[in-house]
Amino acid sequence: MDFKVEAMISLFPILFKALGLTLKITFISTFISVLLGILIAVIRFFKVKVLYEITGLFVSFFRGTPLLVQLFLIYYGLPQVFPIFINMSAFTATVLGLSLHFSAYMAETIRGALSSVDRGQLEAGYSVGMNTLQVMIRVVIPQGIRVAIPSIVNISIDLLKSSSLAFTLGLADIMAKTQLEAASSYRFLESYLAVALVYWGLVILLERIQKTLEIKLNRAY
Repeated sequence: MDFKVEAMISLFPILFKALGLTLKITFISTFISVLLGILIAVIRFFKVKVLYEITGLFVSFFRGTPLLVQLFLIYYGLPQVFPIFINMSAFTATVLGLSLHFSAYMAETIRGALSSVDRGQLEAGYSVGMNTLQVMIRVVIPQGIRVAIPSIVNISIDLLKSSSLAFTLGLADIMAKTQLEAASSYRFLESYLAVALVYWGLVILLERIQKTLEIKLNRAY
């Protein structure tokens, strides 16, 4: 078969209809992974007893095993051990898997950013009567997040691309639609090139957001 631009262009309306699900998975998972990453980073930053070892094991497991395996463990494995997960939807399993997996990377990135904040900042906060929680929320985390923004956005980009694994759990995201269209039309090159361009466009958008955030957060410096 010859490559047909028309065949590729005709796929975009189909992909855009499924784009909402991909974006929903990405945004929810990114939000949860950042929050969980901050929590883990703070625990590891202060080396909280017991929790430090538990979070270390968590980070090691989710960074050291393939995401696809983790998704299968959550969606197919958990219901066998915990009956409460029997009715868990593929969407929930995907969001949970992506959130846990990428929170491990977020945690290490944010922990490194927090460590870059001068210890004198903590002491200054304590000296004006702040407790540890107030110092972290008002002083350390805002400065650390500014340093971590490029890495956080990079991890979010990886999360967006990894959301394509949602089709393995049966979700009709843009990757699943691409698979179906390619199988029915045998236009594999056109189909996969179309979905590649969609992901590429989304990544470019995230990169623009990253640059805007960096400029805004660096104004004071």
